[in-house]
Amino acid sequence: MSGGSVAAAVLEVVRPGALTTVQDRGRPGYAHLGVPRSGALDAGAYALANRLLGNPPGAAALETTVDGVGLRVVGPAGSAVTAAVTGAPCAVRISGRPAAWGAPVRVPAGAVLEVGRAESGVRSYVAVRGGLGVPPVLGSRSTDLLSGLGPAVPVAGTVLPVGPAGPDPVRGADTLRAPGAPAELVLPLGPGPRADWFEPASLAALWRSVYRVSPASNRIGLRTEAGPPLARARSGELPSEGMVLGAVQVPPDGMPVVFLADHPVTGGYPVVGVVPPGPALNAAAQSRPGVPVRFVRCR
Repeated sequence: MSGGSVAAAVLEVVRPGALTTVQDRGRPGYAHLGVPRSGALDAGAYALANRLLGNPPGAAALETTVDGVGLRVVGPAGSAVTAAVTGAPCAVRISGRPAAWGAPVRVPAGAVLEVGRAESGVRSYVAVRGGLGVPPVLGSRSTDLLSGLGPAVPVAGTVLPVGPAGPDPVRGADTLRAPGAPAELVLPLGPGPRADWFEPASLAALWRSVYRVSPASNRIGLRTEAGPPLARARSGELPSEGMVLGAVQVPPDGMPVVFLADHPVTGGYPVVGVVPPGPALNAAAQSRPGVPVRFVRCR
C-alpha cells in the first residue's frame, strides 16, 4: 500500500459524533501550573493507530465516543490520505463502501471516511498518515475538556490539517491488535496515600465487592455505582492534594472515582489508592456503563 498523504489534503468534519476530540500523548509535567495531562484515554489503541501508519508515537489523532465520526478528504484531484481506525471495533466505510478496521486504508480526495458506532467498547481512534497538524499548546495537540486547552471540539464543517508524512513506512495488518472491551473491568489498586481515612472493614469489603461503571463517567474520571460505599474512619476536611492519573478518589457518597486523562491536578477528597498506568486504564477507557468493576490489591 502506498504510504503518503499529499500535504495539500485536509480533513473536513461532516459528522462530529457524540464527542470527538483531537488527542495525542498529552501534556504531562505541568501540574505545578494547574494544567492536567490529558491525552488519549486508551493509550494502547492510540499507539497502534500511529504504528500502523508509520507515524511518530506522538502524532495527533481523533478520539471518538460511542458513535464514531464522518470525515471528508479535501484536496486536489489525485490526492489522498492514508488512515487507520483502532480502539472500539466498528464499521468503517469509504464513500459507502466497506473498508478495513485496524489496518491502513487509502481515502482519496472527495471521499468520506465514515467511522461507525462502536460495536463494543466506547472509544475509537482515527489516525492519518502524517498526523493532525493542529497547533500544539504546551507541547501537545490534545483537547483538554477540563481546562479548555488545545483545539476546540470539532463540529460539522471543522477543517483539520494533515501533517507531512515521515520516513517510516506504512505497516500491514500483522501488527498486534488492541484488546477488545472487557466484560468485567479488573483494576489493580495500590493502597494509599489516604487509605487510613477509611474503616478497616470497609477497605476489606472493597477487595471482595463488585461495582459497576456509572453512566456519569467521562474523560475526567470513571465513576462507579452499585457497590458498597466506603465508610470513613475519620471525619473533617482534607486539604487539597495533588492528583495523578489513576488516582481513586472517594467523594462523600463513598463511591470510588478513578481519575482518567482529563483529571484535575488537585482534589479535596481522600485517595484510597492508585491504579497504575497501563492495560487496566486502557480497558477503563473502553468500559461502558453497567460493566462490572472489581478492585484487586497490588503492590
